[in-house]
Amino acid sequence: MKLRYVNMKTNVLFFISAFILFYNAGAQSVLKSSGASDIPAMEQKAQAAKQRSVLSGAPDNYDLKYHRCEWEIDPAVYFIKGAITSYFKPTVSGFNQIAFDFSDSLDVDSVKYHNSVLSSIQLGGDVIQISLPSVIPINTLDSITVYYHGVPPSTGFGSFIQSTHNGVPVVWTLSEPFGAKEWWPCKQSLNDKIDSVDIFITTPQIYRAASNGLLLSENISGNSKIYHWKTRYPVAAYLIAAAVTNYSTYSDFVPLPGGDSLQVLNYVYPEGDSLARTLTPAIIEIIKFYDSIAVTYPFANEKYGHAQFGWGGGMEHQTMSFVVGFNYSLIAHECAHQWFGDHITCGSWQDIWLNEGFATYFEGLTVERYFPGNWLQWKTSAVNNITSWPGGSVLCDDTTSVNRIFDGRLSYNKGGYLLHMLRWKLGDSIFFLSLKNYLNDPLLAGKYARTPDLIAHFEAASNQSLTSFFNQWYYNQGFPSYHLLWGQTGSDVTLTVNQTQSDPSVSFFEMPIPIRFIGQSKDTTIVFNHTSSGQVFNFAIPFPIISLQFDPELHLLSAGNTITGISEYPSIDDQVIVYPNPAKDNLNILSLNNANMVESIVITDVLGKVILISDNNNNIQKLVSINISHLVKGTYFIKTYLKSGVNCKSFVKD
Repeated sequence: MKLRYVNMKTNVLFFISAFILFYNAGAQSVLKSSGASDIPAMEQKAQAAKQRSVLSGAPDNYDLKYHRCEWEIDPAVYFIKGAITSYFKPTVSGFNQIAFDFSDSLDVDSVKYHNSVLSSIQLGGDVIQISLPSVIPINTLDSITVYYHGVPPSTGFGSFIQSTHNGVPVVWTLSEPFGAKEWWPCKQSLNDKIDSVDIFITTPQIYRAASNGLLLSENISGNSKIYHWKTRYPVAAYLIAAAVTNYSTYSDFVPLPGGDSLQVLNYVYPEGDSLARTLTPAIIEIIKFYDSIAVTYPFANEKYGHAQFGWGGGMEHQTMSFVVGFNYSLIAHECAHQWFGDHITCGSWQDIWLNEGFATYFEGLTVERYFPGNWLQWKTSAVNNITSWPGGSVLCDDTTSVNRIFDGRLSYNKGGYLLHMLRWKLGDSIFFLSLKNYLNDPLLAGKYARTPDLIAHFEAASNQSLTSFFNQWYYNQGFPSYHLLWGQTGSDVTLTVNQTQSDPSVSFFEMPIPIRFIGQSKDTTIVFNHTSSGQVFNFAIPFPIISLQFDPELHLLSAGNTITGISEYPSIDDQVIVYPNPAKDNLNILSLNNANMVESIVITDVLGKVILISDNNNNIQKLVSINISHLVKGTYFIKTYLKSGVNCKSFVKD
């Protein structure tokens, strides 16, 4: 799922970290100018008042087996009328009430149960409760139908939106994460996928209706047409969708193993039909690539498809992604969600990276595969976005905040880069084998997963513990900065690798680090197992070294790295690094010379007034970190007293 800035009647603002590329750009040209941060964005409902009770909802005391969804939608009218028949099995004894998530902005017309009319109660937190005439025994299949109508609440996020394109009305839905209840009675928590669904959409004959699964029939009824869609794959409530307008339709076809083909059904705005037909065939190579590195498209017995809508970006509705246009990166991202997000869905919004981090990285993998000249640019863009702020974990630490759930820097880019680093750490064979095992796991396939489920598959395939890796990169915050000090005598090379961290939650990031040693006419890259800051490596290089390049292929997430040759700082003026600069809350002072450590520090303003004195009381240190959050913004001077003299530098307080 991804978006751009959108201004709507409700004045809700959607933020994107860079920009979304629209459908009127060709795939090749899109990739030449885009990077990882172009697509991921904070997908958010900014109106907090509309997010009522996002953690409360219908109790998980029954198992949904089937929905028959009947909707009447006229895209010229902001209104919905529906009937939802739910087949379920109680999972607890004494089951005599059933509840659904359902907005109190909508009206229940009636509830039918075994040809009897029951009453419903609207509880607080957008839940309706229905009392049953008797107890239904545990694990007994039963059904109930809720008839309703009304104007869905206008949250501005897209749960139910009426708009126009080229002067023609259109209605579309987008329920992630908490919006399904705003237009139909359902069970929207991440604990119970619906085994199968039939969807009937009645609309005026001039329109077409797009939805999940296979289109079984289009039947005329008076001045209306009824579209019948069917899916027999398990589906989460937020992935059920409908879009209605005067769509133009056509199909692309993807060859599948064994000689079959997968239909990609495209519902596009007529005014963009000719352009769309030149862009959507790219999905063929994308799906073939994903099939080769993951598993065969998970919904191969039905279809994949695109339905155009007016929201800024895309949404991975199961078997039919809704997209604003058809640029390469957008369709690659949404398609990847069919494996990661739809086939296996995050079991909590805390684990949203299992959806968005994977889709972001697989989008990047299409760049590596089909546009290798843009791969380094893609990674650079991702690293710059992630390291633009010192803190933040991939784990979503506030699932009540839609802004935090869909944080483009963390859930998308850092989640994707975590996978990139894990691939570097484990190697391609084990990495992709682990993903296939994860996707094929019968306990997870077609169901929900949490992060420990994924970790278990990586550990089993690699036969190693990944506890430290995930503690550093998933559960905790920040990223490392590497400071290299090197010297060469003949062919003997000494390398000292120091590391600092952007956030105190991680004391050290242990990773294999690649360093390229460059000579006059040759170079070599060595990977070092970096296990502690200040670690010294002694080795031989058979040619004179001119320069070093740290992590030239961007296998690692890091920023603020420095490289210093011993011969490069004969004077004390070059023996101290002050970073970050500008600095916001903390300033780090690092001595590059192990024999000349920091004794004390004095900070003055531009007029020479002493602002801060840090005296280590004869406890000399290699690295000193000072809290400067109380300082006003501006330029300051810092004197670092070493054993052999004084180093003077300036820094900017941001």
